[in-house]
Amino acid sequence: MNEFFKALLMVTAEMSPYLLLGFLIAGILHVFVPGKFYSRYLSRDNKLSVLYAALIGVPLPLCSCGVIPTAIGLKNERASKGAVASFLIATPQTGIDSILATFSVLGLGFAIIRPVAALITGICGGILINRFVSEDTDSAVLESSCRVERGNKVWRVFRYSYYDMMQDIGLRLLIGLLLAALINVVVPDEFFLTFGSSPLLQMLIILIVAVPMYICSTGSIPVAAALIMKGLSPGAALVMLMAGPAVNIASILVVRKSLGNRFTWIYLSTIIGFSVLFGLIINAVGLNVSPVMNDVCCTSANVLPGTFKLICTILLTLIILFALSMKLLNKVFHKETIPADATVYCVEGMHCSHCEASVESAVKSIDGVTSAKASASAKTLIVTGKADESAVRDAVEKAGFTFKG
Repeated sequence: MNEFFKALLMVTAEMSPYLLLGFLIAGILHVFVPGKFYSRYLSRDNKLSVLYAALIGVPLPLCSCGVIPTAIGLKNERASKGAVASFLIATPQTGIDSILATFSVLGLGFAIIRPVAALITGICGGILINRFVSEDTDSAVLESSCRVERGNKVWRVFRYSYYDMMQDIGLRLLIGLLLAALINVVVPDEFFLTFGSSPLLQMLIILIVAVPMYICSTGSIPVAAALIMKGLSPGAALVMLMAGPAVNIASILVVRKSLGNRFTWIYLSTIIGFSVLFGLIINAVGLNVSPVMNDVCCTSANVLPGTFKLICTILLTLIILFALSMKLLNKVFHKETIPADATVYCVEGMHCSHCEASVESAVKSIDGVTSAKASASAKTLIVTGKADESAVRDAVEKAGFTFKG
């Protein structure tokens, strides 16, 4: 247990300053960059829109589920399918928060390679989609999936950075840190060298495990570092950092329903193919990776992180615990008041506030609906007003989610 908590403290202390800074920058982007800025540059059926989509998506802190409603919103703003694909592929692989966290744990090389690989993969995927997938002729356009926010902008930045985002990914980040410490203590040294000495075999194992799972781009970093310490090649670790956050079984099903089979196959093949390609390149170049948790094995039990890192660790821990506690308390004690003319529907596939906003916005566009309140944790949608169930179903499914009635 002593080794477990020491490993947990070390990796959290190294990541916390960069995470706090990354979340703050993400909040600034969310509040001060208007949603129309994105659609303005993506609503063009050309190669530049594909490039812009990848460039815009790389720094955004959206996970593989949160990016789906945003991408569908771009599609409804007349963005080309290539731009939508580029955004879908590049955005969840990384973000400003995960770039900084990668630098803190895996070093400058990985911190540069991750966004570059996401950018190139997104651009190539978008070009392939433009080449082989025809545009829809459907003229139906949903409203933007973004909430209209008001109030003091500085307060909104801090609320989004350290409350909303923490409620969305705090649990996954915490699980990632705990898994990293557990792997460091439980998994034998050089485990992956005995399990599969072939880099390609290691990558295949990682793909089989990571692709179906819902993995956070930030929470996956300490896990990748711990696996490298146990003999996983840097290339296979990069495969996990690229393919894991980029896609999961839920996003595959939603993309297939919203954008078609051919789009889905190209989208999935691009992510898998380029993650393996970049993994092989990293192994061939011989990138030297020395995860910070390796320091745990080489220092005495009395060595602790510096004062500044300890303060950041305590602050990050308190922020995560507060956000998750409020989320739990709200779920347990807050009883939604259901108006007399309201109907409660079950909607699956929502994982974060972006998903909730997308469902609410889509349903509010229906004639007769006066309000809509979605809950990802409860998997519910409360609709007030007179609306036909089939219209609600169509709106929810067009937004990319599963309507259960």
